[in-house]
Amino acid sequence: MSSNIDLVIFGARGDLAKRKLLPALYQLDKAGLLPDSTRVAAVARENIDTVEFIKHTSELFKDLYDKDKWDEKAWTRFSRRLHYIKVDFSQKKEFAGLKQWVVDKRTMIYYLATPPSLFGSICKHLDDAGCVTPTSRIVLEKPIGHDLQSSEQVNGAVGQYFDERNIYRIDHYLGKETVQNLLALRFANRMINSQWDNSCIDHVQITAAETVGIEGRWSYYDKVGQLRDMVQNHLLQLLCMVAMEPPSSLKADEIRAEKVKLLRALRPICEDKVEDHAVRGQYSAGWISGSPVVGYMEEEGCESDSSNNETYVALKVHIDNWRWAGVPFYLRTGKRMQDKVTQVVIVYKDNPHSLFPETEGEANNKLVIRLQPNEGIELEMVSKKQSLKERLKTEKRTLNLDFFDSSGESRIADAYERLLLEVMKGDQWLFVSRDEIEASWHWCDRLLASWRDKKVATKPYSAGSWGPSRAEILIENDNRSWQEE
Repeated sequence: MSSNIDLVIFGARGDLAKRKLLPALYQLDKAGLLPDSTRVAAVARENIDTVEFIKHTSELFKDLYDKDKWDEKAWTRFSRRLHYIKVDFSQKKEFAGLKQWVVDKRTMIYYLATPPSLFGSICKHLDDAGCVTPTSRIVLEKPIGHDLQSSEQVNGAVGQYFDERNIYRIDHYLGKETVQNLLALRFANRMINSQWDNSCIDHVQITAAETVGIEGRWSYYDKVGQLRDMVQNHLLQLLCMVAMEPPSSLKADEIRAEKVKLLRALRPICEDKVEDHAVRGQYSAGWISGSPVVGYMEEEGCESDSSNNETYVALKVHIDNWRWAGVPFYLRTGKRMQDKVTQVVIVYKDNPHSLFPETEGEANNKLVIRLQPNEGIELEMVSKKQSLKERLKTEKRTLNLDFFDSSGESRIADAYERLLLEVMKGDQWLFVSRDEIEASWHWCDRLLASWRDKKVATKPYSAGSWGPSRAEILIENDNRSWQEE
């Protein structure tokens, strides 16, 4: 990593910067991973100075970290890196103040923690102010558009000022330890890799469930929905990491090329299949962790008497290639679910003939890859029960690799720590290419069109449940069931 790196955060007074970006940079500094000369510019519209910004950030951090985990010495060192620069993003002339801070011979990283509608204008104003050089890098948060056409416009606007090799599109799931471990699990273990295809795998489940609702974002979320908010990026990226072909190396271009091939092999869910292969849901009032919660249409900020917007999606997806022919992938994601859990479940085929009748139909090995709440990998397998009374009585046992317990570390690094570190290193292997973005939007646009043309209504489900009953039917029609333990 170069020692001549500075970071500029646009939208530094926003929620993402407060909860994720600034704490991640603090943790990197605390771990000794930031070059000594690295500076951090916090850019926002608010009329405050650097002293006041540092004071606010200190108060924020003390709320985030327990007293026994607060390191005053580390904070003092990190705070010396911080500078606050007031900029109205819509005003070209105000970027002159940022230009005064920029040092031409240093590598500048511009992190746009702003709405995508501002990406193009910020890039133009940076270029007009002379802040963009051939070494400058830019980091973009999702969503990159709301459909294929708008994503092309956003990518095109940014691409006028930054080369593709200098554009880093964030999907924070790719920064999670477990997602990266998928590469090692699949490609460093002959035992696993040799059985990673349709000859051994019965089906795959990918779940991303949240207990929270829309958190005061009704007007925004009602124009987006769960398919655009979660499937187009997070779930399809997980699908890629699970199902892509082995890259020829671990270089960014090789990994990203295999993900694009996978996305282009996804079978479209067309109008004639949409009701059987795709379920839309919307949560109604219910209970979460013993407390009552309102339904989607009663949420704060609701601006309509009715809405067909989905807060839940369940899909049956097929990949049309040799490795995965005949293997269904079941994807589901929703808000106000029973538990907060993100996991991938690989369900292996049963033996063609069972020597243990009591296990018939229940002996499938399962590889459970957990992203949250606790990152790790579990292998469910059949074992002999320890007993002198019963001859070869079997039971299900679980081999558990807990990343936190087995790491010897005091904490698992947040995804943004890894992603920011990779940006500073100049490595794009954990970032999404333009081709990936556009391939995933192309697939999602066809599903959205099928829902629209078929006039598919959302199915109600109670908050605190696992989604609408139609989602259970989607998988049970194939004599399978969701993994919910």
